[in-house]
Amino acid sequence: MSKTVKGGKRFGFAALVVVGDGKGRSGFGHGKAREVPEAISKATAAAKKAMIRVPLRDGRTLHHDGKGHFGAGKVTVRSAPSGTGIIAGGPMRAVFETLGVADVVTKSVGTSNPYNMIRATFEALKEQTSPRSVAQRRGKKVADLLGRGGMASAEADATAEAIVE
Repeated sequence: MSKTVKGGKRFGFAALVVVGDGKGRSGFGHGKAREVPEAISKATAAAKKAMIRVPLRDGRTLHHDGKGHFGAGKVTVRSAPSGTGIIAGGPMRAVFETLGVADVVTKSVGTSNPYNMIRATFEALKEQTSPRSVAQRRGKKVADLLGRGGMASAEADATAEAIVE
């Protein structure tokens, strides 16, 4: 950004930074200053302060599909099979790389503004839940939710009661 004043041009710089630990934690921050390094350090500090945890399946992809939108930016994130890689454009790619996601398919519609794209991506990531947390919240076992292990638990309970009678 450049502002013309009596003595000449006065420059200002804005930085958008995404940070993450590569193990399911990521955050973004925005910083403005007259010098580039100062703007980056402000943005990095803001990003570290605003980190969120995202549950990952097998440490490589998302548990389920998600949608997020911020302003005119709308994003769709989808889990992908192993070997797919990160199919994401521009700023969204940086988010998934810092998050530690290896396989994901995304689509961004509505804007190419990096601020809105990243905010929409984080909206989609905040919706992510793991089967373990859902099972804990509902007081069930993970196998009951996923329908694994033969009969469903309700059917197994009904069968057990019928045998007892």
